[in-house]
Amino acid sequence: MALKPENIMDLTIGPIAFFWTAGQVAEFYRAVAQGPASRVVIGEWVCSKRLPFWQPEIPTAVNCLLAAGKEVALSTLALITLKRERRQTEDLLDTGLPVEIADLSALHHLPEGAPFWVGPTVNVYNEGTLDWLARRGATRICLPPELPLASVAKLAAAGRAAGVAVEVWGHGRAPLAISGRCYHARLHDRAKDSCQFVCAEDPDGRTVETLDGRRFLTVNGVQTLGHAHTTVAGQIAALEAAGVSSIRLSPQTGDFTALTGFYADLLASPRPDAQEALRRLMPGAELAQGFLDGRAGVAGA
Repeated sequence: MALKPENIMDLTIGPIAFFWTAGQVAEFYRAVAQGPASRVVIGEWVCSKRLPFWQPEIPTAVNCLLAAGKEVALSTLALITLKRERRQTEDLLDTGLPVEIADLSALHHLPEGAPFWVGPTVNVYNEGTLDWLARRGATRICLPPELPLASVAKLAAAGRAAGVAVEVWGHGRAPLAISGRCYHARLHDRAKDSCQFVCAEDPDGRTVETLDGRRFLTVNGVQTLGHAHTTVAGQIAALEAAGVSSIRLSPQTGDFTALTGFYADLLASPRPDAQEALRRLMPGAELAQGFLDGRAGVAGA
């Protein structure tokens, strides 16, 4: 895979984390196909029970994206535990598309040396891990969102030396944890196996508050996310200087087309008022600076 010239970043759209209807998914990817993102990761990332509801839309979405000139990869689950989930992971290899692993156990199903991408739920924290994944066949790695800029720069340099594109979490509620338990089901006094897909009631996840009423987390089925939307809008120039290849945008409801266009414009021309402009685009949303500057990730942007 040929890497882009140094200091030129582009956009990646990550997989949908939430339980949307098949119609919402189809409409979302039709819009993404017309947008400025260079690549898209599609697939069920969080809960395999959701997949049958929108799986028929995947081939159409993939064909639409490919026809629009996008790179497309299929994501594995972030936590693979059941036999049917292992079979689903193995079946991804038959599609002929790149596979993005969100769980290291997915490598068991990939032939040695077969190219793959790595998602942000795989803990790539140092050059040794990156080099090992590169030798195993990784061609693109989205780093976990909790890394400071100094570490990102070192890993971006290691990626260029190994022929691996390195991207960072650019916008969205940061993925913090994945569990065998379903928080959404528990909140409604239901067992995981009889959840009745209650997570569909919260298409951007459900807010969790502290005892004193402060919003600080979001639950999404078996997944825990940050409450605030982590953004690198104010750090584009620093990421370019660090040699980052791409920034990743996580799908959300609302005008995602406008959001994607906003970040594409920022990559073309960073602006000092980027965070204020983003607040105008997402009125009422809480924004977080993330970990790049070494502060707590929840610190306001």
